[in-house]
Amino acid sequence: MKKDIHPNYRPARVTCACGNAFVTRATVPEIRVEICSNCHPFFTGRQKLVDTERRVERFQQRYERFRQHEQARQEKSGKAK
Repeated sequence: MKKDIHPNYRPARVTCACGNAFVTRATVPEIRVEICSNCHPFFTGRQKLVDTERRVERFQQRYERFRQHEQARQEKSGKAK
């Protein structure tokens, strides 16, 4: 095995935008990240939607009208039997 070809791993402090910080090992002394396991929706179970154009809300309203229409149609067909 060749000598002096491997990177120098040292303790590194990882800082998230949410304020969480932990220590790991890396080739650089400091790492800044935007999202970590404390604030990621997969790990927290909370979903955060960033909807600047209100697209999600408009879709939900449209889907709600469709659902109400379908429910009314089923009730009408159920009474006819």
